[in-house]
Amino acid sequence: MRRLALGLAVSLGFAAGQTPLAAVAQTDPSASPPAAQTAPSASPPVAQTAPSSPPVAATQFDYYVMTLSWAPGFCDLGGKETSSPECEEGSGDGFVVHGLWPNNEYRPNPESCLGHDATPADLDDEHGVYPNDRLAAYEYRKHGTCTGLSPADYFGTVRNVRSRLKIPQLFQGTSEPLHMAPEEIEQAFMTANPNLHPDNMAISCSNGELVDVRFCLARDLSSYAICRKVARHSCQRGSIVVAPVR
Repeated sequence: MRRLALGLAVSLGFAAGQTPLAAVAQTDPSASPPAAQTAPSASPPVAQTAPSSPPVAATQFDYYVMTLSWAPGFCDLGGKETSSPECEEGSGDGFVVHGLWPNNEYRPNPESCLGHDATPADLDDEHGVYPNDRLAAYEYRKHGTCTGLSPADYFGTVRNVRSRLKIPQLFQGTSEPLHMAPEEIEQAFMTANPNLHPDNMAISCSNGELVDVRFCLARDLSSYAICRKVARHSCQRGSIVVAPVR
């Protein structure tokens, strides 16, 4: 079977050179719906974390989904019409942050919760996280408000998670189209990011092109999360095009 039926997820392995932590138990939302249960991890203590841990969400949901868009695919499929900077010729952008979304395995995902919009000062601090401020403001309004975090804390959390996910060398500065099976894209990310498994991620495609890669993370960001609702929607094509960077 292409997708592993894991009983629990192992601790999230991050980029080398960061302080290792002991392995931690991981939530499997399917274990006892709708409330997630934890189980001790049988994996060795290989998790690592960034120097400063991001704040934990103040609201209840099952896990986060971190979505990294493949900018060339986004631009090919209509994004160029939005005048987004990543679609400009010579931008050189590959994977860019689309968003960090609170998700539930069985219940509806929370969206557009009560809260204040991000201010210009918040967006100034966010620069470099999202490809543009318009997207950052939209993402906070639709998803960030549902974490209970302030704009500053939410953007800081997004920055932290993005810095801990390693992009495979294969996708850095591609100048020619790549033809790959979705499973090959998954494998490239699993090789680059220790303890990542198929049940923790999904590959999205449209019109035969790579659109984005989605990673499921525990609510406290200590580990990857099993997210069958997300993983089962992974692209089912035999081969897709990874468009070259602009």
